[in-house]
Amino acid sequence: MAGRANIPTNNSALIAIIADEDTVTGFLLAGVGNVDLRKKTNYLIVDNKTTVKQIEDAFKEFTAREDIAIVLISQYVANMIRFLVDGYNKPVPAILEIPSKDHPYDPAHDSVLSRVKYLFSAESVASDRR
Repeated sequence: MAGRANIPTNNSALIAIIADEDTVTGFLLAGVGNVDLRKKTNYLIVDNKTTVKQIEDAFKEFTAREDIAIVLISQYVANMIRFLVDGYNKPVPAILEIPSKDHPYDPAHDSVLSRVKYLFSAESVASDRR
């Protein structure tokens, strides 16, 4: 099918995560972690020493990797690089904003939710014109 994104089918699609230490640790304990032969990981632990540039670089790296199908990012971290998250429009890897222990989820800042709301409002306007 034309225009459809290719997801690796040899069971090698990974989940990447950019979040605080507790969140990343939970996902690592669940088996999400991966370190390849070049010592590249599929996660970034964000703490008070992590720079915005490091977060931007990790986001760009994870979204460019062909072996990653989903990027989970804590919403408060996504707010630090909101211009990158909102500007990302590819279907794979999918970007999902998640809450963290210290920062509650705010649906007003979720880029996926805002896109869905936009699509449904545009759809309802189009159906009203019929």
